[in-house]
Amino acid sequence: MPECSHADRQPFSYRLTIVECLPVCVDMNKLHVVILSDFGYVNGGNAAVALASARGLARRGHRVTVLSAVGAGMHTTDLDGVRSVSSGQEEIRTDSNRIRAILQGMWNFKAARMLRALLRELDPARTVVHLHSWTQALSSSVVRTALAIGVPVVYTMHDYFSLCPNGTFFNHQTNEICRLRPMSLSCMASHCDKRSYVHKVWRVLRQAVQANLGGVPNQIRDVIAVSPFSHAILTPGLPPGARIHHIPSPIEVSRDVPARVASNTTFVMVGKITQGKGALLFAKAARALGCDALFVGDGPCAQEVLQVCPGARVTGWVSREQVTHYLKAARVLVFPSLWYETEGLSVIEAAALGVPAIVADTSAARLSITEGVTGLCFAGADETDLTRVMQTIAADDALVGRMGQAAHDRYWEHPRTLERHVSELEAVYEQVLRRQR
Repeated sequence: MPECSHADRQPFSYRLTIVECLPVCVDMNKLHVVILSDFGYVNGGNAAVALASARGLARRGHRVTVLSAVGAGMHTTDLDGVRSVSSGQEEIRTDSNRIRAILQGMWNFKAARMLRALLRELDPARTVVHLHSWTQALSSSVVRTALAIGVPVVYTMHDYFSLCPNGTFFNHQTNEICRLRPMSLSCMASHCDKRSYVHKVWRVLRQAVQANLGGVPNQIRDVIAVSPFSHAILTPGLPPGARIHHIPSPIEVSRDVPARVASNTTFVMVGKITQGKGALLFAKAARALGCDALFVGDGPCAQEVLQVCPGARVTGWVSREQVTHYLKAARVLVFPSLWYETEGLSVIEAAALGVPAIVADTSAARLSITEGVTGLCFAGADETDLTRVMQTIAADDALVGRMGQAAHDRYWEHPRTLERHVSELEAVYEQVLRRQR
């Protein structure tokens, strides 16, 4: 059957083993954790979670190594004791040598050799490889390397690349969510890539290599879901008997009084500035409304955003402290993503600061707000409806103030601290290693 409605899938209704990850008391001394991340620095949600968890695990006394392909340095150790190892390569999207990028994206031999040498130094009985991202530089070769040596792999599903060739279940040509079954004939024939159909063919080939040689997701038995929304979409494509652990991503925000959102005027978007993330949609709505729009981040559509909305501001990639500063000065966070997303971490981070959110009703972020209480939804990809909702926020100080306070109160009832996140990771690692033994 070539088509399927991802949106109609309900969480927790499949054949996989579901494991609720609560902190447990275990002997976790001298555990070796090797974290795989395309980037050794923060340039988005995936890397932010990977590096935050690395720091948290190291503070608990574990030996932590982050292996990346694109890193700030070849071999460094930070103040928390995290060892960073980089293969010193480029992101395949930006590499000017396209032949090298094509081959590296398909199978990164250099990164695989580095991981093999690293793992041979470690005790496999106390070592876990934690996969966060691989499609932008590392490739699935690193997963195959870990599996071949016999080291267990835990995979956090930050995106949909384990199933979908373009990683988003989104047709970039029509700007619509794609409901075709991944890797079906209809999928392979569909020109959904943001570049060209030739590039889509390469993605399909990479997907086949990833599944059949790399072992993603076919040979990974322990995966971490970050939200019920993404769980429902990804579960049908995971191997029988795979164990899903539910661990929310951490939010590194200190508790403070809620932001004075009713006194602020800036509409803020945080994250990578791309068409699929809804950056141009937000820019058009901001231009129509004539409001102060701030894009905290960077990406391939940054210059186009400024052309669409000349009054907008783009900060480029900034530190976590600066992101917090910009959010505290926001009236509302706008999360206009055109595709599903897996959660929408910036919406939760904003709530922790007392900032309400406007989110697309087609994205996972809709589960992170309560409509009319902590934020507002708009019809996904609908510029007119987004402008209408932004107008409501701009005109009603009392509503904004109430929603900001409610968002703050609800978040801090069950805060997503790094400490809790690390405890839940430790519980998963111990389960995995016990089964391995």
